[in-house]
Amino acid sequence: MEPAEAVPGGEGHVQPGTAPLIQDSVALDGDGHVIAEARHRAAGFLTRVQAEHGIPVSARAMDLTRLVVSELVTNARKYAPGPVLMDLRVSGDAVQVSVWDSDPVLPVARAADAGRVGQHGLEIVMAVAQGFEVRREPVGKRISVRIALLDDPGGDIAGRNPV
Repeated sequence: MEPAEAVPGGEGHVQPGTAPLIQDSVALDGDGHVIAEARHRAAGFLTRVQAEHGIPVSARAMDLTRLVVSELVTNARKYAPGPVLMDLRVSGDAVQVSVWDSDPVLPVARAADAGRVGQHGLEIVMAVAQGFEVRREPVGKRISVRIALLDDPGGDIAGRNPV
């Protein structure tokens, strides 16, 4: 898997007064190794963000990004035929992970049940995300998750506020 090329308006194409778009996109297709490849791709992306752009990324953000990628790609491979597209972008103080698959059925988080074995992935993703969006596409659906790059300076865990 090679890094995606620059896109119009993307990295290297900066509008005056705006920060460069830092992004990586990949089509994932194949066997069970795809999930591990997606996690490694996300970790490599965030490592490059730090090294090449000087944007700090906490160890927690790195771990949460790998977790979210793992859960989203696992679900896409499990429930949708064909390839999975993953897009990683840094915008402001967060990384956005978007995963597209060909299944038009939108996922629904199940009610919390400590006795249930498995099928907690969406609950986990929603718990650690600053933002979560699911939308239908002309073909399939796209799930996008925002994860804070830094932990809160006050020591609170960066993510969703408890309700």
